Parts: sequence; structure tokens; C-alpha cells
Amino acid sequence: MNLYEKVFYFIAGHGRGWSFSSSDLIHKFTRQEIDNTLSDLVEKGKIRRVSRGIYDYPKYSELLKTNLSPDIEQVAHAYARKFNWQIEVSGDTALNILGLSTQIVGNYIYLSNGPSKKYEILNKINIQFKKSALKNIGFKYKESSLIVQALKTLGKENITNETILKIQKQIDEKMYDKILKDTKTSTDWIYEIIKEICSKKSDNE
Repeated sequence: MNLYEKVFYFIAGHGRGWSFSSSDLIHKFTRQEIDNTLSDLVEKGKIRRVSRGIYDYPKYSELLKTNLSPDIEQVAHAYARKFNWQIEVSGDTALNILGLSTQIVGNYIYLSNGPSKKYEILNKINIQFKKSALKNIGFKYKESSLIVQALKTLGKENITNETILKIQKQIDEKMYDKILKDTKTSTDWIYEIIKEICSKKSDNE
């Protein structure tokens, strides 16, 4: 396998939708190898540059015959790894990512222990990192943080069966058991709803 194939194989191994920076490859390749190969991969349409220093292996829609928009969560976490930040999705952004808000979003907000920064990615979408005290940083999986932040923002009295079904549609069933273990320390009412979300009831309806 030549260098080009090795780099692409490593990227493709993370699956479609993965966002990354050169720092995600530095333990495998030299800086010069990475820079040269990423430029070639972008030029050949194998990967996409979504912002300065941030790339993705885009998901492709057979129906639309085009690459889909970047996965915002993936892009945010690529930035976090690049700068060694800890981040936490904001409540409103969690609602948008989980399809619980009808607002058209051009600005996604994440709380961070790093400096406040704003970046523009493809399609004029902005990701904003706000320096803040992080409260839910103990979660291992980004899905856990998304669900907890969304439920907190909605409030207990506003959670309906429709809410639960919408969240279920956005979360891979393979993550259910991991999320349940990951969120055990959540507020009681939030954890009870997470148990409903991860119950796989929708399969039997």
C-alpha cells in the first residue's frame, strides 16, 4: 500500500461523516506526508475541506446524487481534538441536532474550556465555542450529552411521546446500552426519560 492509500484507508476506517484535522493523523504519519496527501485527497474529491485545517469524509446521498452537509457534531469534536479542548453542546444546539427545533440554524453553539472562538464551515454555517464552566463534561459519548442537554432545555413538563420518538430516530440503537450506562448520574427525571428513549419500544409499535 502506498502513502496515499494508507492515509485514505485510515480516514475511511472511521466511516462516512467523520471530521478530522491533521492532528488526528500525526501519530501515524509525518506532518509533510499528511499535508501533501490531504491536499491530493481533496483535489480528487475523496475528502472535503470544510474549514481551514478541518476536513471530513463526507456522507453521500444516492437520492440527491451529492455529498451531504457536514455533521456538525463531528466537526465540533474535530476542533476540540485539534486544540485539546473539552466541549459540551449547548441546549439550543442539541435541540436542533436532534430535530426537536423548527428553527433554521446558521449558528451552532458549544460550551468550551478553551477561548471563545467562531468558525465558518461549508454552506455559511457557523460553529461558535463559548468559554464556559462545563457541567456535563463527564459523559463519555457525545450522544449522551446531546440528549441530556436537549431534555434539560425542554424541561420535564414539555417532554411528550413525540419528543421521545424524534430522539430515538436520531440515535443509533447500538448506542442505547452505552448511553444508559453513561448517563446514570443524570437528574432522576432526565434518566427516567433516557430509559424510555433507550427502551427500543418503537420497534414493537
